[in-house]
Amino acid sequence: MRPSPLHEALAVEILFIFYCILCYSVCAIPSWLNENGEENQMNQADRIRQYARVRYVLSARTRGDRRFSIPVREPIHALNMGRSAPAVCSALRTRKFLKDNSLRLVETAAPKSGQSTTVVYTYEFVDEKPPLPGGKEDAWARLRGAFKDIFAELGGGEAYLRAERSSFYAPEKSK
Repeated sequence: MRPSPLHEALAVEILFIFYCILCYSVCAIPSWLNENGEENQMNQADRIRQYARVRYVLSARTRGDRRFSIPVREPIHALNMGRSAPAVCSALRTRKFLKDNSLRLVETAAPKSGQSTTVVYTYEFVDEKPPLPGGKEDAWARLRGAFKDIFAELGGGEAYLRAERSSFYAPEKSK
């Protein structure tokens, strides 16, 4: 049974919107807006700390983890920073990062230089704050299963994708 064109269009539009939101949230991390709605000019260290806070600290706190690790290579790749391992290592060890996020650096797995893409920092929360209860940091987790009913009407996610792929190219006309 083929889903109606309206259901197909709705599913495609919802997936596109979800994709746009995901792309915006990832790309917007380096340049947040300040309270006046103007672009905030962050220096490189602030961008690194902000990325680590959003990507690691808040998600670890939401999950209720006491400890979590940050591999230095991940912020370098995510922020397109090329050969700036020393800057990332420095930003993730600063008192400002530790204090602002109530963290304690408990372990550093690193080569002798202490500054490379293979460095992994392990942190522990020093405060006794409970995990974030479905707050705005948990928005992505709340989206889990959002399209379940729509895809069920379309025969499931796999059936929908198979149908889309089979009708992707226009049928060839015989010559």
